[in-house]
Amino acid sequence: MNIEKYYTIEDDRLSFTREQASDFAKTVAGDFNPIHDIDSKRFCVPGDLLFAVIVHHYGLRQEMTFNFSGMVGDNTPLILPHCDDQHIALLDDNGKKYLAIECSGEVSRDPQLIESLTRHYVAFSGQTFPHILVPLMEQHGVMINPQRPLVIYDSMSFSLERLDIDRVDLRLADKRLEHNGKRGDVTLEYDLLGDDAVVGHGCKRMVLSGLRPYDPADMEQLVAGYEQDKSRYR
Repeated sequence: MNIEKYYTIEDDRLSFTREQASDFAKTVAGDFNPIHDIDSKRFCVPGDLLFAVIVHHYGLRQEMTFNFSGMVGDNTPLILPHCDDQHIALLDDNGKKYLAIECSGEVSRDPQLIESLTRHYVAFSGQTFPHILVPLMEQHGVMINPQRPLVIYDSMSFSLERLDIDRVDLRLADKRLEHNGKRGDVTLEYDLLGDDAVVGHGCKRMVLSGLRPYDPADMEQLVAGYEQDKSRYR
């Protein structure tokens, strides 16, 4: 994966075209969330792409937490700071914060390890819908709005016990959904695997908007449309 083709850095400004961000979501992450479609009115850059760029640019730390606070558009250059190795914040020229990263532990710039973690981490997103979210929503009797589905990242984090490995894979460990009114909060916990052993743990938290009572027919139609979009792209 050549991550550098999915973004542009100029004068310490990080930016993305719609084509770059959408291609990453669909080709690398297998994520066909409609907010990453090139022609979407609510278009935003995938959180997984921001994660991949940060790890590629600053290196992989043993412990990293990413807190998202804004949706990055295609015309939103972000300032890449000269970080203090523990706190990184991505802001635009008006001072609005879109992402805050907390880092600790040792750092690795091993391209093979970074490539493996990045590829498997973002590919995990391609499995989230429908394979994980649909059964979870059905269990709780709620679903996202099929006409305006909105699933966005709140945060993502991981902790690695060691960095002397060259390959990392992910395995889902737990999944939870808490909902209140039209908002749902999903927590996905996973194990990080390397050298045939668990070498760390991680967590993704997502926000579901526009929740309504679960309707099997509406959900079936939503999933069918999602799979059709994937088939057409491929």
